[in-house]
Amino acid sequence: MKKKTIYEEIAYVLGLILLGLGTAFMELSDFGLSMIVAPAYILHVKISEFLPFFSFGMAGYVLQFFVLVLLCFVVRKFKLMYLISFVTAVLYGFVLDGFLYLFAFVPAEGIPLRIICYTVGMLLCAMGIAFFFKTYIAPAAYDLFVKEIVDTYNFKMNRVKTLYDCGSLIVAIVLSFAFFGIGKFVGIGIGTVLCAALNGLLIGLCTKVYDRFFSFVRFLPARKNAKGIKLD
Repeated sequence: MKKKTIYEEIAYVLGLILLGLGTAFMELSDFGLSMIVAPAYILHVKISEFLPFFSFGMAGYVLQFFVLVLLCFVVRKFKLMYLISFVTAVLYGFVLDGFLYLFAFVPAEGIPLRIICYTVGMLLCAMGIAFFFKTYIAPAAYDLFVKEIVDTYNFKMNRVKTLYDCGSLIVAIVLSFAFFGIGKFVGIGIGTVLCAALNGLLIGLCTKVYDRFFSFVRFLPARKNAKGIKLD
């Protein structure tokens, strides 16, 4: 079967839309978000109490800015790709906030409807992330952090990803307890556990489907990769 051609730039846009929509569905379900975005959600909930304009999307790219700063110190260099990654984070934040605004008018009452929202959200997130893997454009800081650590120090991807996910979960729990009291989980729930267990599998399945039916090519000409600016 002949594969359909998709430009990587289009895959990037699809990734932004699907990931934003999926996260909005998961937030609507109130079963808990992924451990990656949970810290940003907790910051949003707390800070928006006295700064109402501080949205979930805004909290996301503010937090990712600090993730990128940390990355620069860890790998001891700065690349243009890191700046592009922050642009991705900002665009994702706007997309997410747009969907959350629309979903504010959608009631999600009752366990069955919440389960549907969560399931759809997790699937859409997996589809979006799989699209990001098919593009040359820098992904959000969360994913770029893992990739750069692996490439710089030749660590195993699964170990770095696991450590990063666990670190994100610990940060989320600490923030939740610090802001809302010991034993109070905000943005963390059974959905967080399910996402941790199934997200990798779903992303892998989506990637296989994409590889079977689509061929991803660049529309814009490739540029020579910069080595980056060392930070001594």
